[in-house]
Amino acid sequence: MRPHLSRLLHAAAALCLPASGLAVVVSAAGALSPATTTNPLAPLAGHAAAFHAGTAPPGGPVTTGAFRAFSPKSMQVSYNLPALYDAGYEGQGETVAIVDSFGYPQVAANLETFSKGYGLPLMCGMPTVTCKGTMPAFKVLTFGNRQVKPSPANPTHANPYGPGQEASTGWVGEVALDTQWVHAIAPEASILLVVVPTAETLGVQGFPNMMNAEQYVVDHHLANVVTQSFGAAEGSFGSAASIMTLRHAFTSGTAEGISFVAASGDSGSFGTTKSPVGQGGSALSTPSVGWPASDPLVTAVGGTNLCTTAATGSTSANDTYGPAKCQTNSGQREVAWSGSGGGFSSVFPKPAYQDTLPSGSTQIGSMRGVPDVSWDASCGTFLWVYIATPGLTAGYYGICGTSAASPEFAAMVALADQYAGENLGLVNPTLYALASGPRTSTYFFDVTAGTQVGPGHYSAGTGWDPVTGLGTPNAGNLVPALAQAGPHDTPNVI
Repeated sequence: MRPHLSRLLHAAAALCLPASGLAVVVSAAGALSPATTTNPLAPLAGHAAAFHAGTAPPGGPVTTGAFRAFSPKSMQVSYNLPALYDAGYEGQGETVAIVDSFGYPQVAANLETFSKGYGLPLMCGMPTVTCKGTMPAFKVLTFGNRQVKPSPANPTHANPYGPGQEASTGWVGEVALDTQWVHAIAPEASILLVVVPTAETLGVQGFPNMMNAEQYVVDHHLANVVTQSFGAAEGSFGSAASIMTLRHAFTSGTAEGISFVAASGDSGSFGTTKSPVGQGGSALSTPSVGWPASDPLVTAVGGTNLCTTAATGSTSANDTYGPAKCQTNSGQREVAWSGSGGGFSSVFPKPAYQDTLPSGSTQIGSMRGVPDVSWDASCGTFLWVYIATPGLTAGYYGICGTSAASPEFAAMVALADQYAGENLGLVNPTLYALASGPRTSTYFFDVTAGTQVGPGHYSAGTGWDPVTGLGTPNAGNLVPALAQAGPHDTPNVI
């Protein structure tokens, strides 16, 4: 099991990544080694050194010839969220649960610094904040003992904690990203960070631990939206039956009106039998999708290069700055990210909501298509995250991956719940119905350019495709439409 990329771009800290050979890249992958396949961050290596921790954002340089970096404000504008905020919909009364491994002690303080830096609302639960009235709350729910270990000053081998040990500080970037960017998209929603004590791949302490934690959230009605920035290839499970034993929180939670969102992955169509490959796994020979994103009771979120103007979020495409995908696809507001996970499930049959697709779509056969939607995730169009914890130089880091897309889309769903005045539960039936109707361009930005990496890889195209799904949300229009459609009964799927 691994968090989906959540790569940190930062040269000044000189953080070691032996597997990739790029000191500017940190992978929030727990015990996992960084991907050894073609690294989409390579074009940034010559530019990340310009951003010394704590000096660039907020308000620092946001573009070069190689990349563009987004702040909360420019991201909000890019997806037409201010229209909702202006109408009073910022997530008040809603709670988004974030499920991660380990957590870290400084997470609330880092969220506070990020919020003050970007002018976001403060939350009850931040270290120096006095709780007042209806202020949103930040809480941490911890299962087991957190295994947070500071990085040694001079690691001498690939895993500085020794063979078989979990490098839990690798999840710091994931936790910081999830908490800070849920808050950036739904500023007045409460956040429940749910942390488990291990990231062991599959096994008795990995997915079972996380899914039992999610079941606790369901049973105690602690949140109305859950985001999951982790996953493993379907082919890495011993059998389809082993996946079925893990999805209990999805079945009971969906019936309770909870929405589940998951990152589709950062390896395109690649999949491995175990993560990390260096500890006994091997690459799958055929295209693969990951679970839980492939579950029909989950909204799977893929990734794009967001080519809007990074400084302001203007939706008029700007080709002056990088990455190259934006420059070579002139006039496109978004281009599919090569790492966006997508394809067709080998476990789950096609759910009824995928029977009808927008005109021109890649057709879905008998098995579930992934992803459902997308959001910015490219390492050439990254986000800023604030991190200050032992082992890392305190400051702002660039971060990317569908790990960023999932919490942001989940936060948008929380806005839809607020707009509706009730929990919407599984939103996939409404997403596909809206996309297949006459006003699809009102609700979605169709992503038609770009190709993912991997065996038998897929390309973006008109309508639904197995790289970007239905496209990215025009939130100002999509949220009211989701709310108006209301909740759906749990579909009759496996």
